[in-house]
Amino acid sequence: MNIRCEKILERLKNTDKPVTASSFAEEFGVSRQVIVGDVAILRAAGYAILATSRGYRLEESRKAGEYPYVGIIACRHDQEGLKDELYTIVDFGGTIIDVTIEHAVYGELSGNLNLSSRYEVDDFLRIVREEKNSLPISSLTDGVHVHRVGCPDENIFGKIKDALAEKGILLS
Repeated sequence: MNIRCEKILERLKNTDKPVTASSFAEEFGVSRQVIVGDVAILRAAGYAILATSRGYRLEESRKAGEYPYVGIIACRHDQEGLKDELYTIVDFGGTIIDVTIEHAVYGELSGNLNLSSRYEVDDFLRIVREEKNSLPISSLTDGVHVHRVGCPDENIFGKIKDALAEKGILLS
């Protein structure tokens, strides 16, 4: 492992916020693609580095199995419904752990989200809006997708489902 990889790993260990490949590239005076390669080397060495919409982070100690309750919801909406869906989940105290689609060619595709607040949702939506070629994964399936949602309890999960159903977002 090279020194730059060691520095990337050290920085990820010492922060609780995601770090973008672009910020690493600027810090080390290399291209973003070089950083992507470094992260691949670190993953191959066994480090659990997640790529989120907000940047890289080491896998948090709070995994899906560590929420008091994790439920799965199937949703469908267009681009305009994305914000409403995500806000509804976090406003009830849920964490959107990930999103999964069933793709005709590639099978199941998932993306880590880990969104727990309106601030994080807004940051995610900003990236979707501003980054080139960054449509939500659900755009590949006409808006149909599944989320794992971490919640304080099953009652909260039920309230999230009811609110999404009322908005016409929940598939049942």
